[in-house]
Amino acid sequence: MSETTTIRETEKEIIEEFGLFDSWEDKYEYLIDLGKRLPPLAEVHKTEANMVKGCQSTVWLTAEYRDGTVAFSADSNTVITKGLISMLVRVLSGHRPDEIIEAPLDFIKEIGMTTHLAPTRSNGLAAMVRQMKNFALAFKVKNEM
Repeated sequence: MSETTTIRETEKEIIEEFGLFDSWEDKYEYLIDLGKRLPPLAEVHKTEANMVKGCQSTVWLTAEYRDGTVAFSADSNTVITKGLISMLVRVLSGHRPDEIIEAPLDFIKEIGMTTHLAPTRSNGLAAMVRQMKNFALAFKVKNEM
């Protein structure tokens, strides 16, 4: 990802990618493929403290603040959830805390995830977004002090 790519530009890329598929079966296969491309999270980070609360699946999420931007790392024990978190990592990593906090993340709705996920997965997705924005808020507050 280049430093000049905005959150919205990355969202548009994902929308275009999902637009290539006609059926939801194909879209789920693509989502699973995205999860497989997510770099593995080191076992040392797979702790209770790094688990996203509110997910039915197990999702581990970490964040680092480097050179004014946030870098997220994540993993999950299920393939669909790993695909979902991989999209969020792709969209939000490498951006300033303010950008992450303010990002509406409309791509989730635009690719149809809000209507095609089971309620438990939708709740988990919302929990992942909330945790990522909380990390960004914590870095912003810490940086302003």
